[in-house]
Amino acid sequence: MNIGIIDYGMGNLKSVSNALKYIGAAGFISSDIKELAKADKLILPGVGAFCDAISLIREKKIDNFLNEIHEKNVPLLGICLGMQLLFDSSNEFGEHKGLGLLNGDIVKFETDLKIPHMGWNELLIKKPEPLFKDLPEKSYVYFVHSYHLQTDADIVSATTIYDKEIQISAQQKNTFALQFHPEKSGDIGLQILKNFKEL
Repeated sequence: MNIGIIDYGMGNLKSVSNALKYIGAAGFISSDIKELAKADKLILPGVGAFCDAISLIREKKIDNFLNEIHEKNVPLLGICLGMQLLFDSSNEFGEHKGLGLLNGDIVKFETDLKIPHMGWNELLIKKPEPLFKDLPEKSYVYFVHSYHLQTDADIVSATTIYDKEIQISAQQKNTFALQFHPEKSGDIGLQILKNFKEL
């Protein structure tokens, strides 16, 4: 089982790669679509601004590749900014069109609490998606973000509370989206990545 980590120029590639090694998963980092096409599963990580990331993805033609992957139902996991890119749009520094693989929009936090939302929050599971298999009750995961998902689509698999309830995870067939960082979420995050490996 080979997991490709997509390098489009903005991502926490090393920490994701190290986490995969820790759970015994064979992973590789690449920006070459031909190489990535050989992977059994794919991870789209990301750290930084949505507008810069989506520009790089389009420039490298990775958007077309991800559309094909989604259509073929190849397992795809978006993490943090990588998760946000999977949706229709973001209003970070203007209005920007996303990949549109999942229905929903990325919007700025409207709260008096500290932004970015940074730290550990409870994972409130709404649907028994395969990534959450064997997680203990009251599982906590690690976040760093200033924008969050807002969707009416029946794809939300988990939320958390940060002043209000926010949507932090979604699934449609074999496309998975996580706002938090599983690679930085200790044993809980490693179990989630293990579940992705074992899909």
